[in-house]
Amino acid sequence: MMSASRISAKSHRGWIIVSGFILIIIAVLSYLTPSLGGVIGACLWGILVIVPSIGHRKVDQLIAQQRFGQASRVANLIWWLHPLDGWREQPKLLHALELSQRGARASAIAILDRYQTAATPAGRSATVALYKMDARWEELLVWIQDSLSEVVLQKDFDILVCYLRALGETGNLNGMLQTWERYERSLEKIPNLRTRNLARMYVLAFCGQTEQIARLFSGSLANNSNTIKLFWLATVDQAAGKEIVAGEQFLSIADSSDVCIHNAVARRLSSPVIVADTILTEKSEQILSRINTEIEYEATYSGRVSLKPRHEIGTYFLISLNVLAFALEVQLGGSTNPNNLYRLGALVPEEVVAGSWWRLLSAAFLHFGFLHLLLNMFGLYLFGRLVEFALGIPRFFLLYFTSAIASMLAVTYMSVMGYSQTNFVVGASGCVMGLVGGFTAVLLHDWRRKKTRLAARGLRAILIVIVLQVIFDLTTPHISFVGHTSGLMVGFVMGMILTNR
Repeated sequence: MMSASRISAKSHRGWIIVSGFILIIIAVLSYLTPSLGGVIGACLWGILVIVPSIGHRKVDQLIAQQRFGQASRVANLIWWLHPLDGWREQPKLLHALELSQRGARASAIAILDRYQTAATPAGRSATVALYKMDARWEELLVWIQDSLSEVVLQKDFDILVCYLRALGETGNLNGMLQTWERYERSLEKIPNLRTRNLARMYVLAFCGQTEQIARLFSGSLANNSNTIKLFWLATVDQAAGKEIVAGEQFLSIADSSDVCIHNAVARRLSSPVIVADTILTEKSEQILSRINTEIEYEATYSGRVSLKPRHEIGTYFLISLNVLAFALEVQLGGSTNPNNLYRLGALVPEEVVAGSWWRLLSAAFLHFGFLHLLLNMFGLYLFGRLVEFALGIPRFFLLYFTSAIASMLAVTYMSVMGYSQTNFVVGASGCVMGLVGGFTAVLLHDWRRKKTRLAARGLRAILIVIVLQVIFDLTTPHISFVGHTSGLMVGFVMGMILTNR
């Protein structure tokens, strides 16, 4: 059960310092030896940024799978690469969890006692681990309430998640849901989806929400070990009043070699059973309903917590078409050769008016250079998946191609009428902005129906993206402001039509 609380550093000083260091090195080398500056910079980014980022995710995955020894070794590598990021204590704490798991309780306690304090994130993690080792949830709850301030609970996400679990373990389900409501804004800020859903899992499990627990274990919590999954599936069955089924599940893992699991199961089997429906107040039911709605919302727009995980087939298909078109450009004369782009179908307003209407679509699959392609495909990947999950593939394609043609048509009209100087256009930018507009419509529709906080936050975030894009378009030469704006507007209108249907 030690993997139930993700152990991670809270400071990002190391990332800032390392990034600044790399930028300085690149700037100096670009001035002294331009030919080597880019190569050395790329190597530094790979070693000091990309490798630790991958390692960070790997540590999370290993903890979820109860493989604390391997997690400790990876965390040690991250510490060497980022000594200022608070990872110094993490390998030792993870090693203590490994010892505890193997039954070497005295050795684990000796390590954890060294760091035990309420003043630092690592110290709090060590303290929590000591209490959880023997399933002393009542004592942990008292320590959290007496030793930690409101500010600490708002900022230390892992401790906040443990606080919710401690309330559930001690049978205070209404208090647990009230605490969720009290710290809801802090819980929404948890950057790691797995940690956020871990908090939801505790609340939903103690409240007997069997279907939602199954949904979470098929999504972002799928990497949890089978033993952990069985433990929480038994817990939710027990809270739902299925005592016989829950008992059989607990007994199936009672002989686990993991001492912490053994202690947790023993507590479940010896404690009085609390059936959630018999004690939840009307207010608690409302909070629980809101949590379920948020999970449904994320399932709709990410596909990560769905019982039947979906794949971005439509998005990958469109990216493939754009990449194939780019390969054709390179093969037939170059992606930055205007004459070659013209032959392949670039948008030239006069040609469109003269009858070459096919250019309205072909231009959306051509790109001027690799960077142009990369930026547009990145935007297509980000927003394409969201719109595809929300609308389905047929309506996603309809929105994409409508935005493509309409944005190119708007550029043609504005140029012919003399309102714009644009006379040569290529790129999927109008399509991507159409997806942005479409997803804005989806979020607005969802907010008007359900009034979810996540939808409101998504709307604010996407409006910031739109404002930044407008500023970029107005201040950067050779960017089609008309194409982007028209794509955004058409996408929004199409999104409103398709979501209402």
